[in-house]
Amino acid sequence: MEPIHLKNSQNEIQPTVNDDIEGQEIQEVEEIVQVYDYSKRAQWLRAAVLGANDGLLSTSALMIGVGAVRKDVKTMILTGIAGLVAGACSMAIGEFVSVYSQYDIEVAQFKRENRAKSVEKSEMDQAEKEKLPNPFQAAAASAFAFAVGALVPLLAAAFISDYHVRLGVVVAAVSVALLGFGGVGSILGRAPLVKSSLRVLFGGWLAMGITFGLTKLIGSTGL
Repeated sequence: MEPIHLKNSQNEIQPTVNDDIEGQEIQEVEEIVQVYDYSKRAQWLRAAVLGANDGLLSTSALMIGVGAVRKDVKTMILTGIAGLVAGACSMAIGEFVSVYSQYDIEVAQFKRENRAKSVEKSEMDQAEKEKLPNPFQAAAASAFAFAVGALVPLLAAAFISDYHVRLGVVVAAVSVALLGFGGVGSILGRAPLVKSSLRVLFGGWLAMGITFGLTKLIGSTGL
């Protein structure tokens, strides 16, 4: 049935209520698609920021902690490299296992729904496969993000021989990076920018301070 249009005194065609409803429905569908795409992208970006923040903080805390008892630059750099490799591998394996478990759950759910609907369809089509999480991609992204964060304290300490200057540069570089990562995370999470950034910064300072203090204390006992 064709929609009926009305004409005013100037012979202009006026849209009916049906046209308005159809236009609203199309606009709502477009908005839903846009929100879905944004939220999916934001989740990946937020995971990448968190991974980089983990690499930044854990590696810098390791380097400063070991630097509390061993002041030479070689020991600090080797400690940072070991932390980068171990942390990236740990993040990749953990993310792979977690996402693969989610993958198995979604595939099993797909099969259960088809059996409940009495649909003989054992294989997913391309569109359905694209909706599934990719454990290999997640593992690689997590390891890469961790490594990027871990490179900040490594590069900051690599070319400075003086012990106290090196510690100061590492803390300064890590502080700037913490503020940056905290700001990006707050934007993606739609949280207050200054408050979130300062929270990440103070948390990083606390972690580095505790690691430095405890390592210094244990090292001074002669163990």
